[in-house]
Amino acid sequence: MRFIRDLATLLRRGDFRRLFAVRLTSQFGDGVFQVALASYVLFSPERAPDAAAIAGLFAVALLPYSVLGPFTGVLLDRWSRRQILFGANLTRAALVVGIGAIVAIGNAGVPFYLAVLLTLGVNRFLLSGLSAGLPHVVDRDELVMANAVTPTSGTASFLVGGGIGAGVKLIVDSDLAVLGLTVLVYTAAALLALRLGRHRLGPDLNGEEPGFLEAIRTIAKGLADGGRHLRERRQAALGLAAIGSLRFFFGLVTVAMILLYRNYLYGPDRLDDAFGALAVATGAVGAGLFLAALVTPWATRVMTLRQWITALFVAAAAVTAMPGGLYTQPALIAAGFLTGFCAQGVKISVDTLVQTGVDDVYRGRVFSLYDMIFNVGQVSAAALGAVVLPDDGKSYPVLAFIVLGFLLTAVVYARLSRDGSGTAERGDGLNGGGFPRGVRAGDQADERTQQG
Repeated sequence: MRFIRDLATLLRRGDFRRLFAVRLTSQFGDGVFQVALASYVLFSPERAPDAAAIAGLFAVALLPYSVLGPFTGVLLDRWSRRQILFGANLTRAALVVGIGAIVAIGNAGVPFYLAVLLTLGVNRFLLSGLSAGLPHVVDRDELVMANAVTPTSGTASFLVGGGIGAGVKLIVDSDLAVLGLTVLVYTAAALLALRLGRHRLGPDLNGEEPGFLEAIRTIAKGLADGGRHLRERRQAALGLAAIGSLRFFFGLVTVAMILLYRNYLYGPDRLDDAFGALAVATGAVGAGLFLAALVTPWATRVMTLRQWITALFVAAAAVTAMPGGLYTQPALIAAGFLTGFCAQGVKISVDTLVQTGVDDVYRGRVFSLYDMIFNVGQVSAAALGAVVLPDDGKSYPVLAFIVLGFLLTAVVYARLSRDGSGTAERGDGLNGGGFPRGVRAGDQADERTQQG
């Protein structure tokens, strides 16, 4: 399998192994931490959360990525990135200790959410630092390979961490125990970062860097320039619109699924059973994400990217309606697996569209816009869910709205992307399967997978 061969090649490099260990450990801790959050906010006996509570949790979890993401580079290009990896993990460990104290008191109010917001905000710097340091530990001709392998491995570590965290919760029935494990893992990740040289990950400063405020203004201007550039890159722009729609409707599915397991399929006296069942359903979604990474390269050898994206939206509509509309546990697990497959297939394809359809000088700015669209779409869905979903999550009108939304996206995207698509697919350097010469689907995988 090519993934294993690529990883084995990269692991021959000592500094790559050290950076890779920091990534795996950090993202393992992220998985444990998010289980602790879900358990405390959504599955505590003293709380019966509604869609509004879930919307608040989504906003706290995702908005730091949307707001801070484009601006983290200002500091990453001024401070030792090794020290950022060390300090960010250590800071997160300290913040989780504070969250544990709040949980021990039994307060899920403003202090709790503020501490969580700070923890996840620091996480944005950590993930950006891991990506920014990567070119310093591999050769230039290995960078595409490393960009494909490391985020995918990090996502797998995140899912394993979530599984271990859920297991700890079910065995000892203590949110504090899960938070304590998070502290240990984050501390370990901080110490692992010290195995790298202080300046091994850059930045390579030359004394001509702009001042802090000037850099902030430059980033804001750059985002606007990236938006203007997208106007001239129709396929990439339509891809971003498609990913925004995907995250919105997928977000509604996610909120409904949490409520179904919490308040519909299980009663208030079976919270541990509900938590375990939701963990299984989440694992099924993760399995769908992984399968999509294997299937999408093959699928796009027999059809173009735009055809694959359209087919996946149609498939998402179908599996949301049936088996999703049965509202039974086996049906929800099957629907979660298939919807996860469709969502990840679209994301990989849109990543590739943006990677190949945007000039290199604008690519970073456009991907910053991508991150914002990706996260705001899911937060917006959670906000709508707070208004339209009942507390038990079961709603045929909302289900019909999601199905129609997926179908409408498929129709509009297929129609608009077909107009002049022959020029786009040939003139932008894409081959007959819709991929750039020398680039495979999935080579642009990144931390957005983790947030999904």
